[in-house]
Amino acid sequence: MLLDKEFNRQHKADMPKLRPLSAKEVCGILQNHDFVKLRQAGSHIVMRLDLKDDTSRTVIVPNHTEIAKGTLASIIKQSGLEAALFRR
Repeated sequence: MLLDKEFNRQHKADMPKLRPLSAKEVCGILQNHDFVKLRQAGSHIVMRLDLKDDTSRTVIVPNHTEIAKGTLASIIKQSGLEAALFRR
């Protein structure tokens, strides 16, 4: 168990932090990976990826000039994309 904690601590130290991104940048990354913009309702953009097995992934992106780190982490998790794509 102690080895797992030490590995996780070192692994997290090696990972760069998420940088602030705008909604336009996030939507651009999603669109580069086959997500399409379905609609925009107020200050939220709805993006969807249709999967091969007739299912889809839907991600809601707040239309802000800077998306909070926690919100960005949630968007990354929902999208199923690698976090490294959002760190460049």
